[in-house]
Amino acid sequence: MTERWRRPAAVAAIALLALVVLTSLVGFVDDLRRLLIDVPLLLIALVAAWHAITRTGVQRLIAIVVCVAALGGVVAVALDEGGPTAIGLLARVAMLLTGVGLARFALARDIRSLRARATPGRPVPPARHGALLLNLRSGGGKAERFHLVDECRRRRIEPIVLRPGDDMLRLARDAIENGADVIGVAGGDGSQALVATVAAETGTPMVVVPAGTRNHLALDLGLDREDVVGALDAFGDAVERPMDLASVNGRAFVNNVSLGLYAAIIRSPDYRDAKVETTLATVPRVLGPGTQAFDLRFTGPRGEFHEQADLIQVSNNPYGERAVGAAGSRPRLDTGRLGVVALTLGRDRRARAFLGALAAGHPERFDGFSSWTTETFTVTSDAPIDVGLDGEAVSMEPPLTFTIGERSLRVRLPTHAIGYSPAARRLGWRSAGRHLWRTAIGRAGGAVAAEAGTPAPAS
Repeated sequence: MTERWRRPAAVAAIALLALVVLTSLVGFVDDLRRLLIDVPLLLIALVAAWHAITRTGVQRLIAIVVCVAALGGVVAVALDEGGPTAIGLLARVAMLLTGVGLARFALARDIRSLRARATPGRPVPPARHGALLLNLRSGGGKAERFHLVDECRRRRIEPIVLRPGDDMLRLARDAIENGADVIGVAGGDGSQALVATVAAETGTPMVVVPAGTRNHLALDLGLDREDVVGALDAFGDAVERPMDLASVNGRAFVNNVSLGLYAAIIRSPDYRDAKVETTLATVPRVLGPGTQAFDLRFTGPRGEFHEQADLIQVSNNPYGERAVGAAGSRPRLDTGRLGVVALTLGRDRRARAFLGALAAGHPERFDGFSSWTTETFTVTSDAPIDVGLDGEAVSMEPPLTFTIGERSLRVRLPTHAIGYSPAARRLGWRSAGRHLWRTAIGRAGGAVAAEAGTPAPAS
C-alpha cells in the first residue's frame, strides 16, 4: 500500500520545490535587499534539507540543525516586513518543508522503508544441510552469550565449534565434504575471510553471522550487526547475491589490508586489551620527530613511483566517497576493483595540514594523499612487511601482490535484512535527483538496488 504512494509523492515534491524556486525569483526580482538576504537563506535551507533526506547519522542531524536555522532566518525577516511579503515568505517555507518531506518519503532510503522492501538478491530455498563454524573467542564471546550452538540445533544447523589449535580452513572443507550445501561462520572478519576462501573455492553459498567485534563485512552487506541470532535465518528461505573476494599473496580478505602505521599499532601484543593506550604509545614512536616513513614502495595512480609511505590501505572494493581507510562503508562489494589509499605525511607541519584537510572532509586536497581503484596492486620492501589483514596482525614477505576475484563468492542474507550498507543508502545530489525523477515518471523499479550494485528483488 505504501509503495503506490511514492510516485505521486515524488511528483508533488518536484512540483513544490520548483514552485518555491520560481515564486522566489519572481518575488525578489524587484527587491535587491530581499534578493541578497532571503535567497541565500532559502538556498542554504534547501541544501541542508536535501542532506537531511539523503544522509544518515550525525550528518543528518547537522543538516537538520542548519536547515532549521536558515528557515528561522527567513521567518524572522518575513515577520519583520509583515503584510503580503510575510505571507508569501511563510508560504514558500511551508512549501519547501512539505516538498522535502515528500521527497524523503518518495526516495525511501531510510531504514524503516528499506526494511519494508524485499532484501535485494536472488531468492533461494532453505539449506538442506547447513553448517556453522563458531569462533567462541570472537567479539568477547558473543557466540556463547547468544547461545548460538543451541540456536543452531533448534534450527537443524550443524554447529562446528572451533577449538584451540583447530584449522578453520580444514574444518570448513571437511564440513562441505561431509555434505554441507551452505557454510557459515560466527566470528570476526578474519574468521569470515578464512571460510570465504573455502566457500569461493567450492562454490558453496556462505552465511555471515556477526559475532565479532566490529563486523565490517556484515555492515557492508546490510546486516543488522546487533541481531546476531537473526543472521541464522539466512540458512532458511533467503536471498543470495555475488560478492568479490580480494587476496594478498594468495590469502583472502573480505574488508581491507593495512600497511604502515595501522599495522605497527595492531602488531603490539597489548593492542586488543588496550587499544587507545597502545595507539597513543605507538604513534609518537613511528611518526615523531626524526622518524622516517615506512619502507613501502609502490606505483601510484598516474604511474608515478613512490619509495615510502606512512599508510597504505587496500580494500576489497572501494570505500564511499571521501572515506579515509575504513572510516566509512563500501557502497558495493561487486565492482571487481580494489580500493587503494596511500598517505605520506611528512612530519609536524605537514601532518597538521593533513589533519586540517581531513577535518574539512577533503583529504584529497593534501598532496601526500592518493586514492584510486585498480584490479591489481603491488608493494615492495627490503624487509618483511607488517600487515593488518582484516584487523589481524600478520607479517608477510615482499613483494605483496593484491588481486580481486570478481563475484567469486555467493553470500546468503536473511529476507529481513536491509541489504544496503550506509554508503549505499547515502545519495549524492545527482543520484538522488535522478532517483526522484525516475520515481516520478514510474521507472524507479530496481533503482535503489542498482545504486547499491545489487540485483533488483524479484517482483
